Amino acid sequence: MMIADLIDTQDFRERLLALGIELPADADPDTCARLAAQQQAEAGVPGLAALVAELEAQAGVMLPEVREALERHLRPAVG
Repeated sequence: MMIADLIDTQDFRERLLALGIELPADADPDTCARLAAQQQAEAGVPGLAALVAELEAQAGVMLPEVREALERHLRPAVG
């Protein structure tokens, strides 16, 4: 039996931090996505569009709150 790693709040936050996005330590997925979208609009975030595409391809192993934040904030931010 294969066990898939879920993309949870911590994983989502760590992936955004790896792109240089500044996030509070206790940020939930919606806050992380909103702040990332804001930084994208203000100065651009290299690699954000690629990360969004990668995460969308893994939607089946993503927690619902992460998927909702991605769809609500990041998908519109990267076009």
